Amino acid sequence: MLYEHIFFDLDHTLWDFETNSRQAISELIDKHKLLDKGVTSFNRFISEYFVINEKLWDDYRKGLVNKEQLRYDRFRQALSKFGILDEKLVVDFGDDYISTAPYKTNLFPQAKETLEYLKGKYHLHIVTNGFEEVQFLKLKNCDLEKYFSEIITSERSGFKKPDKRMFEFSLNEANAEARYSLMIGDSLEADIIGARNAGINQVYFNPGNHSHHEEVTHEIGSLKELIRLL
Repeated sequence: MLYEHIFFDLDHTLWDFETNSRQAISELIDKHKLLDKGVTSFNRFISEYFVINEKLWDDYRKGLVNKEQLRYDRFRQALSKFGILDEKLVVDFGDDYISTAPYKTNLFPQAKETLEYLKGKYHLHIVTNGFEEVQFLKLKNCDLEKYFSEIITSERSGFKKPDKRMFEFSLNEANAEARYSLMIGDSLEADIIGARNAGINQVYFNPGNHSHHEEVTHEIGSLKELIRLL
């Protein structure tokens, strides 16, 4: 298959969400003195947060919560696990996280080397459900903007992955055809199934080697495998 356009997810695919979030939250735990307010340990707080955050992002994709609810509820619920019911702290922590995390610059290994290789051969684009203002900051601070022709967020399109209309919108914005396009992402539901439903071939980025039964066009454990694949 001769591809012309490659669409990348951002969080958990290029931008190392877990590492960057850990660093940001660690700083905010110190800033807000959470260990003096009932949080028993950083590791326990971050573990609770990741579970809650993943569930709320799933709800956000399904339209069950809005952007503002997601932004604050994840910390409201995480803090409540430690008996902390301070609404001002919830808002301050949520705002501080949004102003801290996008400035973290950890990428998955070989991200830039792979993009450098692909940039000379394909038109590259971002397709993300992440908040628009945050995703642009991440790309800018990691010096990734230069690799991508189109950066399509769910807010820009009016749809969220895995809704195939998000992918159809992205194809239209990139002036691309589905049969000559490829989607790369870490989420079987949002990226792989969503792209497949829009007639786009997919690469499942699975660095943790998680078992699954989903049919995918390609599967990789590291970004550098794209160089061999493409």
